[in-house]
Amino acid sequence: MRTAPTILHLDMDAFFASVEQASKPSLRGKAVVVGGLGPRGVVATCSYEARVFGVHSAMPMGQARRLAPHAAYLVPRFELYRSISEQVMRLLRELSPLVEPLSLDEAFVDLEAGRAAWDADSARLAGGKLRVDIRTVTGLTGSVGLAASKMLAKIASEEAKPDGLVLIPPGTERAMLEPMTVRTLPGVGPATGDHLRRAGITTVGEIAEAGEDELVRLLGKAHGHALYAMALARDERPVVAERETKSVSVEDTYDVDIHDRVRVGVEVGRLADRCVRRLRASGLSGRTIVLKVRRYDFSTLTRSETLRGPTDDPAVVREAAARLLDSVDTTGGVRLLGVGVSGLADYTQEDLFAQAAGEVSEEPAEEPEAGPVEEHAPSPAERRWPAGHDVRHAELGHGWVQGSGLGRVTVRFETPYSDVGRVRTFPVDDPELAPADPLPLVSPAVRRPGGEPVGPPGGGGSAGRAAG
Repeated sequence: MRTAPTILHLDMDAFFASVEQASKPSLRGKAVVVGGLGPRGVVATCSYEARVFGVHSAMPMGQARRLAPHAAYLVPRFELYRSISEQVMRLLRELSPLVEPLSLDEAFVDLEAGRAAWDADSARLAGGKLRVDIRTVTGLTGSVGLAASKMLAKIASEEAKPDGLVLIPPGTERAMLEPMTVRTLPGVGPATGDHLRRAGITTVGEIAEAGEDELVRLLGKAHGHALYAMALARDERPVVAERETKSVSVEDTYDVDIHDRVRVGVEVGRLADRCVRRLRASGLSGRTIVLKVRRYDFSTLTRSETLRGPTDDPAVVREAAARLLDSVDTTGGVRLLGVGVSGLADYTQEDLFAQAAGEVSEEPAEEPEAGPVEEHAPSPAERRWPAGHDVRHAELGHGWVQGSGLGRVTVRFETPYSDVGRVRTFPVDDPELAPADPLPLVSPAVRRPGGEPVGPPGGGGSAGRAAG
């Protein structure tokens, strides 16, 4: 492990919710929950104001509504979040060539590799400047952890939340870790935590005291060795600039089980097309097509078919997914469908239309990697007017959907750089109202010191002070 705290971990604060607050003046300082809004929806993230009521990510949306009935509940705007994430990642790459993104809102940076820092003082300066730059470019806040290892940097950023910076001086790591709960360490979830608690181990210091042999006896060789090393603050993992993508996938959870076999086939075709769009956007192709089906009784089946060569052709992926569906019994109803592509490559093989079915596995395959948030199928009313999404009225200008139902849609007319706007209600088929693209989170007139405009080309979103 290095001798200077030159590994940085950035974690944007309540990212999706903070973007929504930054773009909607009426929601700043208010409880905001982002996720799937159907009866089977889950919370993707929520603002700190919502967390006061006990709401947290991965919670069923129905439970969140009971805990915080007065919060604003919004459907995610993934394209906007991605565009802002790209801005943040560009700032990180200005610090170092070694940037390891973990998700849209989280990454490790090796400051030493970019000569941005070499000791504690220079690391603190680099981390402080990064936080200022992020606020300038995006208007959002991020928490920064600095330490001599990835594990400790991530723990430090968690301690820094929200909107702070924590540096762990080398030599103080074990003293800092000892009183912390075992759940602080990576890989210790509820089950492992309960197992350790039953053995009388509740803190990181008690893990170290128990000794490596006892940890191996309790948790097995691999987990026991790893956990003991972490308790001693040992972590030699390097920051890896390019994390290999193993698969590309999409899935939808349906508010009501689908019983119509024809509808199931249509949904699979639609998911295949979405999957290929993601594949092409990443400049990739793949050989193995994967179908995931969760049935009415929560049983999950995964089928895969391996082609003779990689493809990014939507017709090929659709046909393969349809063949896989033929082998799945959907009697009783389907609550979730997913299509993925694995065995990725950066080239394609021509003339795959002529391929017969390749190797078809009847055994459950490795499930496609899920994205940061499961995308839920909207109801017919939500499909055109999802809560929180942007609209434009021919006379009243830009606004966002507060809600819809019973043939009506309610819109608040405001922009990221306006005062709190007024609310109006319209018929859902009002010809003067139409969906719109998000506005930048700060006025395009605002520019960075070098004259570079703030915000992505085309107005994908950037600054504006966010609560949270």
